[in-house]
Amino acid sequence: MTLTATTSHTVGPYYHIGLTWLNRENLTVEQTLGERVAITGQVVDGNGDVVNDAMLEVWQANAAGKYDHPEDDQDKPLDPNFEGFGRIPVDAEGRFRFTTIKPGTVEGLKGTTQAPHLVVLVFARGLVKHLLTRIYFDGEPANVSDPLLECVPAERRNTLLAKQDASGVYQWNVILQGTDAETVFFDY
Repeated sequence: MTLTATTSHTVGPYYHIGLTWLNRENLTVEQTLGERVAITGQVVDGNGDVVNDAMLEVWQANAAGKYDHPEDDQDKPLDPNFEGFGRIPVDAEGRFRFTTIKPGTVEGLKGTTQAPHLVVLVFARGLVKHLLTRIYFDGEPANVSDPLLECVPAERRNTLLAKQDASGVYQWNVILQGTDAETVFFDY
């Protein structure tokens, strides 16, 4: 038997068909433990044009720093009221907003500690493969020793930092390509 590779397809905009039931812009319920945070922003391309059909998937640890996943064997409590997953579509202006909790620190490789962060997958038309990035919280003391942030050139780290505005909402944008302000995306 001979196997032939199929042609590649973009990841969007077809993910909207049949997946809207998974959309969740509030990752918390009333009983969820931890500090509630709102994160808002916009997805744009390298020219600054709005990407109005993007979708973000967010995965994160709970307030204690434990993922709701069987492979997370840390000796930390699991919050039964927090799954750590959200799927957030953007609006016609490429804007998004979601509510979650600030995660705790997570154990990294070789005894390191990862700063509180959210893992974000970006889906959009024209992408052959979704993009992987992270949101860190500006001013978080653990950022200075986070092993992944240390791998990112200092002048690019700000693309991964959500900054709190005067109202307490965190601002973080996704810039897909083309400028020095392009969001840092990771290989996987």
